[in-house]
Amino acid sequence: MQIISQFAPLPLAQPEKGTAVAMGYFDGIHIGHRAVIEGAVQWAKTHDAAPAVFTFRLPVENKMKGKRLLSTEDKHALIHSLGVEYYLTPDFEAIKALSPEEFVRGIVENCHARALFCGENFTFGAKAAGTPELLRTLCAPLGVEVVVVPMAQFEEKPVSSTRIRTALEGGDIPAANAMLGMPYAIRFAVQHGAGLGHTLGVPTINQLYPQGFQMPRSGIYITRTCINGVWYPSATGLGSRPTVNDDATKVTCETFIPGFSGDLYGTDPVVEFHAYLSPSKKFDTLDQLRDCINNAARRAQEYFA
Repeated sequence: MQIISQFAPLPLAQPEKGTAVAMGYFDGIHIGHRAVIEGAVQWAKTHDAAPAVFTFRLPVENKMKGKRLLSTEDKHALIHSLGVEYYLTPDFEAIKALSPEEFVRGIVENCHARALFCGENFTFGAKAAGTPELLRTLCAPLGVEVVVVPMAQFEEKPVSSTRIRTALEGGDIPAANAMLGMPYAIRFAVQHGAGLGHTLGVPTINQLYPQGFQMPRSGIYITRTCINGVWYPSATGLGSRPTVNDDATKVTCETFIPGFSGDLYGTDPVVEFHAYLSPSKKFDTLDQLRDCINNAARRAQEYFA
């Protein structure tokens, strides 16, 4: 997949064949996003065109789209796995002032677009003035097909990244995973912690959420962790570690992987979340804390048995 970071012509191998372009922010690559992207990929296969995606980049801290569900690298990898060949991703600042007409003309000309795919709630152009209906109107004289994909549904309501964030904040991992179409997961570098897990005989990997990322509800989770291509049942504690830490603002994500031994510092293993077990709590003794960790690890092993 070729990534083009400016609103500029795609380096198409065969421009005369054109493209089918899926358009959207696609911040979680949830089941609704996937339907739009897969629609464009399938259209391209059927019509001997190249499948492409148009999206845009926002600063890590932005108030327009909410906190991140995926890193940029994981977003690229997921979109590539869907069969996309060209990925156009300019900064939002470079396109936000374009009128709907300028935006459509730019997409069609830069991508040699023969078909455009979007969701029912897609907006474009300055002040989000463009709608799917306007997109059809603007594309008709250009001979460009427009396909508006119905919004995916979960529990009889439209799937959205906002609903996924809300589910994560509530610890409703099954709902978040159903809407994502895959387990919610993190892939952050393992960092040095206080070493308490080693002292207790339950060594954990310590991962910190980067600024701007959506965190699930604090508590204890059944997870599984991928190390060198091997998946291990694991238990993850997300929170301020109230038993040993008085600063509630210091939130860590610590995962115990029973049966694994090795140095993971500096690596970035994938940790998938599968079930919420209980809220974080302050224990009276470290022995109680160790028992809690071991119990969560046992339940994780039973879950994946």
